[in-house]
Amino acid sequence: MGEPSPGAPSERPPEDRLDSWKEIAAYLERDVTTVQRWEKREGMPVHRHLHDKMGSVYAFRADLDAWARSRNLRAAQENGNDAPSLNPPVPPPRPAISATRTSWRFVVPMAAAGVALAIGAGLWFQGTEYFWRSPIADARYQTITDFEGVEQAAAMSRDGHFVAFLSDRDGQMDVWVTQIGSGQFHNLTRGSAPELVNPSVRTLGFSPDGTFVTFWVRKQDGSKGGDINIWSVPTLGGQPKTFLEGVAEFDWSRDGSRLTYHTPGPGDPLFVSDGSRRSGDVSIFTAPAGLHSHFPSWAPDKTFIYFVQGSLPDKLDIWRIRPTGGTPERITSHNGNVTYPVLLDQRTLMYLASDSDGSGPCLYSMNVERRIPHRLTSGPERYTSLAASADGRRLVVTATSPKRTLWRLHIADALAGASAASPISLTTGTGFSPRLGPNYLLYVSSTGNGESIWKLGNGAGTELWSGQGARVFGGPAISPDGRRIAFSVRQRAQMLLYVMQADGTNARIVSDSLELQGAPAWAPDGKSITSAADDHGVPHLFRVPVDGGTPALFVQEYSVDPAWAPDGRLLIYSGPDIGTTFSVKAVTADAAAHPLLALTLTRGARHLVFQPGGRTLVFLRGEIQHKNLWLIDLETGAERQLTNLPPDFDIRDFDISADGHEVVLERVQERSDVVLLDLPRP
Repeated sequence: MGEPSPGAPSERPPEDRLDSWKEIAAYLERDVTTVQRWEKREGMPVHRHLHDKMGSVYAFRADLDAWARSRNLRAAQENGNDAPSLNPPVPPPRPAISATRTSWRFVVPMAAAGVALAIGAGLWFQGTEYFWRSPIADARYQTITDFEGVEQAAAMSRDGHFVAFLSDRDGQMDVWVTQIGSGQFHNLTRGSAPELVNPSVRTLGFSPDGTFVTFWVRKQDGSKGGDINIWSVPTLGGQPKTFLEGVAEFDWSRDGSRLTYHTPGPGDPLFVSDGSRRSGDVSIFTAPAGLHSHFPSWAPDKTFIYFVQGSLPDKLDIWRIRPTGGTPERITSHNGNVTYPVLLDQRTLMYLASDSDGSGPCLYSMNVERRIPHRLTSGPERYTSLAASADGRRLVVTATSPKRTLWRLHIADALAGASAASPISLTTGTGFSPRLGPNYLLYVSSTGNGESIWKLGNGAGTELWSGQGARVFGGPAISPDGRRIAFSVRQRAQMLLYVMQADGTNARIVSDSLELQGAPAWAPDGKSITSAADDHGVPHLFRVPVDGGTPALFVQEYSVDPAWAPDGRLLIYSGPDIGTTFSVKAVTADAAAHPLLALTLTRGARHLVFQPGGRTLVFLRGEIQHKNLWLIDLETGAERQLTNLPPDFDIRDFDISADGHEVVLERVQERSDVVLLDLPRP
């Protein structure tokens, strides 16, 4: 079977999929035998269903187009190496009287052949972007901020004179603004705005004339669409006020005559209006259930609206749609963490995207007509926002260097603060995705060329598994008896589910056919592993036998983040994100729906852990980027807050000991700066 291409998208609209050999052959204008041979011998990307019709296949137009371009390029290079000589044999001597005529008979065809060759080569080089040049190749860099703390979500006024950004310089997160070159910074909100941080949307912007700054806000623990609005504040200072009620994100056209925005409802309905929000605004697109449409951006000539669509947080791509509506057109095929599309001109698109190995996000660019992505940055840099002036000659980014450490905390009746947490000394210095086993701690660590799983026991650290270019996602899972470990890996464009002994021996792949998503969970009997996997664009929970049997569909609705009760009677999972929240649901061991007290949580770090006995559940509650541990009794609904950590103690993951008395936290500390890029004039 042909393997999916790197970054192959899994969330596709139905019209992008070809559902049989016949449809694939018709799309490529070949017979079925030919395309089957291409799939077998040349790696043409074709997928096979894992259930129902075991022999049925499907493919995506975007994948086939990318494969065909690559195949044509290889063929052109190979043919070029064997091209016949263009130098004809020297003719025998002729009388002088005929020399001129003879030479012209050869010169003219040779000249014509040379012109044709030059034109053909030019077209070929143009088609393959041989002469492509990075838009930031000669850019001049300047760090704007020079103070400690977190800066993110930078935006630029259209004239390129002002930059707004979020910062916790004064303790809480606020909206700040600076005039480029002034060296002065002004806090515009001073703690007056509710929750401001949401890395999944463009939270800041400027009015077309630059007189005020706009920003996304959410009421504390907001769980309804009406809790999200766009506010504004004068650029030179003043009182913040509501600007676009019930709007999550928006963009003006460059001339300020048209407005596009989306609301926080299911599918992020996208609207277009003439300059302001009105009741008669036209809805042009709503994403399928469980998917999101963020970062709407007008093309310079208003012919298209570009936006990011997919499943949060890391199965996203850039699409575009006409302002009149219709079927969206896919532009990128990363199927990763893609954000902040910016058009420098009619053809040059810049954006942020993670690499297939999980590194990044990095700066990318492409010609929207050629659609060949180019990574513009190398090294360990991570970028969290991107914006540009209206003329595309000035950019602003936020560059960050996060530090991930592990901390230990004792659970008691009293609320635990930061003073109760103590750092864990790791052999690797940093670590993430902690899991507690009997008398040992398991965690993941990054290396220069991949990620590895480490075990800390009796004060000594041991590397259990590592893979070249591998990314361990979702965190490992320890079997109920503590003797085996399951973990999911993205490596060489494949999703692999591994099982190994707790000492790192006998590592083996138990599934290489699922497009895995999130963390795996052991069934209480230890005979299978439950994991979410993409199923025709929607994540569903599958049961994967440890003995190597065929994976079986378990939960038939949108489902991720599985967690089994210790006695095996109940499985809880997360439903789709709607706006900035998601609901926790449950099924029995037979996959029958199980009634559960209403529990709606905020998007961001999400992990659910049963305490011993299976009656209580520990979870993360709070803002998108700052949460605390809470406990809920699933029978009575009684809730209790376990931790009260400061804003700079950002929990991304956690685990609880088998006796329920100790918790290990993954803490992320962001250190970032706002950086200006001045591009040379053409």
